[in-house]
Amino acid sequence: MQGQERKIQAPQPNPETEAFWKAAAEGKLMIGKCTACGKVHYYPRAVCPFCFNGKTELQQASGNGTIYTYSVMRRTPIPYAIAYVTLSEGPTMMTNIVDCDLDKIRIGQSVRLVFKPSEGGPPVPMFTPV
Repeated sequence: MQGQERKIQAPQPNPETEAFWKAAAEGKLMIGKCTACGKVHYYPRAVCPFCFNGKTELQQASGNGTIYTYSVMRRTPIPYAIAYVTLSEGPTMMTNIVDCDLDKIRIGQSVRLVFKPSEGGPPVPMFTPV
């Protein structure tokens, strides 16, 4: 089934995530940064998950990371890989590893950001090996 791509359900932006998805439509991956404690986090949200302060802002991530862990889902019509990727900025995000041989994915492998279209919504950030 090589060449077929899995359909991606459209994300449902809400007021808190609207800026994140707007940036995704422009090809930018945004992460949150707390202006009180200085820590970065993913997913971006209004309240810092570390110090619980409400002073957060968005900053653009480089789009580079490494695979922390992954699993290949084969009991589907189109197999895919789900993974946790640790961004070079520090946060770890759940995502998919795409555009590669699923049997060659490895923990610690370097990856770069790609956006995949969703069905009727903004593109979704995913990663591919470098």
